[in-house]
Amino acid sequence: MTMPYYASAEQVMRDRSEYARKGISRGRSVAVLTYADGVLFIAENPSSTLHKVSELYDRIGFAAVGRYSEFESLRVAGIRLADVRGYSYNRRDVTGRVIANAYAQTLGAVFTEQMKPYEVELCVAEVGATAETDQLYRLTFDGSIVDEPDFVVMGGQAEAVTGHLRNTFRAGLPLAEALAVGVAALATVSSATAANGGGHDRMPAEQLEVAVLDRRRPKRAFRRVVGAALRTLLDPQAPEADAVAADPAADESPQPAHAPSRPEPGTPPGLGDPADIDTAGGGGAGGGGAEVAPATQDGTDGGTGNDGEADRLGDTAS
Repeated sequence: MTMPYYASAEQVMRDRSEYARKGISRGRSVAVLTYADGVLFIAENPSSTLHKVSELYDRIGFAAVGRYSEFESLRVAGIRLADVRGYSYNRRDVTGRVIANAYAQTLGAVFTEQMKPYEVELCVAEVGATAETDQLYRLTFDGSIVDEPDFVVMGGQAEAVTGHLRNTFRAGLPLAEALAVGVAALATVSSATAANGGGHDRMPAEQLEVAVLDRRRPKRAFRRVVGAALRTLLDPQAPEADAVAADPAADESPQPAHAPSRPEPGTPPGLGDPADIDTAGGGGAGGGGAEVAPATQDGTDGGTGNDGEADRLGDTAS
């Protein structure tokens, strides 16, 4: 009779931790920093569609490293939790701490009950009315949660990036300086820079995913920094510097709009009216009802009080 395989609970937990850490360390780093007007997200991410940084709710942001399919499912679950709670109770009841606690419970349950743990590390950030009320929550693969005061670094060679930030970061930096500090820290371990065998003296804008939670924005604080605004912040001497406003979070560069769908022949009036982009008709000549104003890019006009889920799930706020 063969003896059944036995491993102590301590050994099982140790093996799962080592497995998750190895998966997370293979990715590229993400840094989340506070700055004078809010919270800054910086991720080394050459992909323009598979985002590591996203919005969760009006003043709450999300950053993650590790296996994309796993942290994307957590991101979507966080958005739905926030929207349901805000709709059921009050928008003020949706806080970063509530979402971070929900993530911690999920990650802890998966780590202890499932054979394979999630290979992810998360940061939930909430921007407050003042710099003192900004909150950064770091969540690890085993469900541990830590409230960080100034910055969070996850994934890749996080210890090296953290050591660089400890020497260069100062509270209350303006956006351009905070971005320069964060990018310089990521560049110390990035394979894109010449110091690590790459072909660039500094990290190019195409390799970065940058976003902010700007406390000055009246409603939805999340905003991506892309294009000319990002290049200007990275290099103030660039040709775009004279054409871009000093505040990239307020950059209203036009976004490509999708073509409105046209109804098939015989479609009842009010469905897919091509004159009403992003609506299901219901206005103008087709639907006979009140016109529906399409939501604006930052969600401050033309929508209901709880219009965020569709936008956030599709990253149309970006």
